[in-house]
Amino acid sequence: MEAALFDLDGTLVNTEVRSRALWRMFLDDRGITYDETLLRRVMGRRGVDVVPEVLPGLDPEVVMEEIRSYYDHPDLPDIVPVPGAAELVSRVAEQGAPLALVTSAQRWWAVERLTEIGVVEVVRTIVSAEDVTVGKPDPAGYLMAADLLAVDPATCVVFEDSLAGIAAARAAGMTCVAVATTHHPDELSHADLVIPDMSGIDWPLTELPAV
Repeated sequence: MEAALFDLDGTLVNTEVRSRALWRMFLDDRGITYDETLLRRVMGRRGVDVVPEVLPGLDPEVVMEEIRSYYDHPDLPDIVPVPGAAELVSRVAEQGAPLALVTSAQRWWAVERLTEIGVVEVVRTIVSAEDVTVGKPDPAGYLMAADLLAVDPATCVVFEDSLAGIAAARAAGMTCVAVATTHHPDELSHADLVIPDMSGIDWPLTELPAV
């Protein structure tokens, strides 16, 4: 593997429980009936892509702006690093390997989270929600990252936690390591490797560790 491409939420920082809570607050305040199936559909995807699917008739930008108004709510779970994630990113950078962040979040959110875990200076290539016309599970973001890094997609390993992200990585022709922070490991079997967190992964990743 020549290059490492990292998702953000659920992969480097454990924020997906927080994201579900945000959506619950919004839906409850709007009086919208929902179940966990709806909330699972938004994980790992851009809000503007999922709003037309889960809340047809509502303006995606208006919905996302309202959801963002809950970001500082005191009842939200804390944002915590995924074990081993920042260390792995740092090791990749120390080896001089190409690396990038590919996220369904907006760039400002990505920069803040990377700053919090101490790797913003080494992650110089970011593909965020604003950079693509269609988000995960479409492979556009990962293919854009490979192009920006000037590497063959086949030589990239992607670290992802969401079903949409894994599908995007596989559609891009990349190797995918799934981090089981958001979904049960059994749901992630379409990835090349499933791990509980990043603490057991080293770089360079010359071959996939035995499961």
